[in-house]
Amino acid sequence: MASRQHGSLTATVHRELEGMILRGDLASGDRLNEQQLAGLLGVSRGPIREAARLLERDGLVVALANQGTFVRQLSLEDALELYDLRASIAGYSCSCLATRSTAVQRAELRALIEQMDACIENRDEETYFELNLRFHERVAAMAGAPRAARIYGALDKEVRLLRRRVLHGTESMRFSNDEHKEIFGAIEAGDAGRAKAAAEKHHLNGKHRWINTL
Repeated sequence: MASRQHGSLTATVHRELEGMILRGDLASGDRLNEQQLAGLLGVSRGPIREAARLLERDGLVVALANQGTFVRQLSLEDALELYDLRASIAGYSCSCLATRSTAVQRAELRALIEQMDACIENRDEETYFELNLRFHERVAAMAGAPRAARIYGALDKEVRLLRRRVLHGTESMRFSNDEHKEIFGAIEAGDAGRAKAAAEKHHLNGKHRWINTL
């Protein structure tokens, strides 16, 4: 029982620290201060250390001998590789989904696109960003390719380490959601080739938008 409780605590701390990193509360290059984080989360330092090992496995932090554990800083080469890999996996997932999507799944994706349209009209970048993540997570989950979904999720977390919001402004959000509509249209039509191409284009355009922020 104690072992299960300990494992559950580590998992909880892992989720909390992961959220802090992905939100940017812990930025790239920041050191994970065990004592400070333990006090913040109301736990001992042990679960912090164990959670940090899990985060290192996930590629979100790096442990440096005699220095500590730091939020990972991605090089330009790392970032470009991640964007390209994510585009390939997204294309594969969308091609799979185009051959098997259900009416219920399509309704969910359509609703997300409509909610993103509303965010554009309201100039709500924060909610748009979250809905955008949700759209791609749901596509990956619906595709019937669990390995691809796991890989996509891991790559997406690493990409978010860049912490550069490329969806600034109404026109950028509108362009992004127009591409979501292209992806959805191909899925709805059952056109696997077009869905793959649209998803790859969308993700590679995201890479180019990020490059333009450098």
